[in-house]
Amino acid sequence: MTLRFIGIDPNTGDDESPTVWVDQEREELVFQGWKPGTELEAECAAFEVPGHGRGIPEGEAVIRIPARMVGMIREACDVVERAAVR
Repeated sequence: MTLRFIGIDPNTGDDESPTVWVDQEREELVFQGWKPGTELEAECAAFEVPGHGRGIPEGEAVIRIPARMVGMIREACDVVERAAVR
């Protein structure tokens, strides 16, 4: 795996570190974020999307990323999009 570090939450403390990377080999965004509370996770699991079952599939997770990291997420999107065009 070839991870490219994009950024870490600028307000991070010693025990929190929401982070954004790009996996350049797989052309994917990679996020580290906060686990949701049980209420948020249940709300996400109950959300129905046409053509998909309810719930959170095995191997997937809900994470929370602070809005102050939107610029980093945009940068990561640009990096992975440029790689996919090649």
